[in-house]
Amino acid sequence: MRSVFALFATMALVAPVSAADWRPLFNGKDLTGWDTWLGKPHKSAEVPGLKKNDKGEYTTVIGANKDPLGNYSVVMVDGKPAIKITGQVFGAITSKDEFENYHLRLQVKWGEKKWPPREKAVRDNGLLYHCVGPEGAHGGFWKKSFECQIQEGDFGDFFSVAGVIVDVTGERKGAKGPILFKKDGQKFTGVTSRIIKNPLAEKPHGEWNTVELYAVGDTAVHVVNGVPNMILTGLRQKVDGKEVPLTKGQIQLQSEGAEVYYRAVEIRPLDKIPAELLK
Repeated sequence: MRSVFALFATMALVAPVSAADWRPLFNGKDLTGWDTWLGKPHKSAEVPGLKKNDKGEYTTVIGANKDPLGNYSVVMVDGKPAIKITGQVFGAITSKDEFENYHLRLQVKWGEKKWPPREKAVRDNGLLYHCVGPEGAHGGFWKKSFECQIQEGDFGDFFSVAGVIVDVTGERKGAKGPILFKKDGQKFTGVTSRIIKNPLAEKPHGEWNTVELYAVGDTAVHVVNGVPNMILTGLRQKVDGKEVPLTKGQIQLQSEGAEVYYRAVEIRPLDKIPAELLK
């Protein structure tokens, strides 16, 4: 994969970022620039030609750039083109390019349909960044990566996907409970569990939310509707038993049991995270 912002990052050191620096990652017509991945479907799905065992469970993944159920498409929503992810089969669309030192933003809105095994759960999705390694490393569905959660009531949470590691400040109730992000809180190092956003800034169901990610070096900031609600530092992974920085990779948009729409997906190079977001 190509680190397409290697030149951009150098340019950003000598010139301010302007509106012209934004690069669209969705062309409004099709999924050019993205690959698709689908894991093993739930047994309730009917996928022609895909084998099941004697319990009615699928034994293999659908795989890369195969979409027999129309899990991924481009549609018109509220008068504008959007990527539609039905969520019926868990997986993701993955950017062909990898990125380093950038500001990513997108708009996201829920559909109505939910699928087994999450038909009675809150709608769930996620923006995965610095994705590396093989498809399906986590559960057969997602690459190793850092997750900016997109889930009803939880926009901006952090999840470690396939064991990535972060440091964060916050507070925790009990020895094993999730950490609530707090800028001036206790320092937690080597975190591979959920971190809860603070504050909550998402909009009601049916409205478009703007999710932004600022990622420079080993630091990332999650921003929801203009409100920063997570600062992560020391982004890293284990390789051959040693912790090493993980500061670049592909981008994935999950498919996770709920119908969802994405639009205005764009990215620009960044040499440093704005100071006001780190306060």
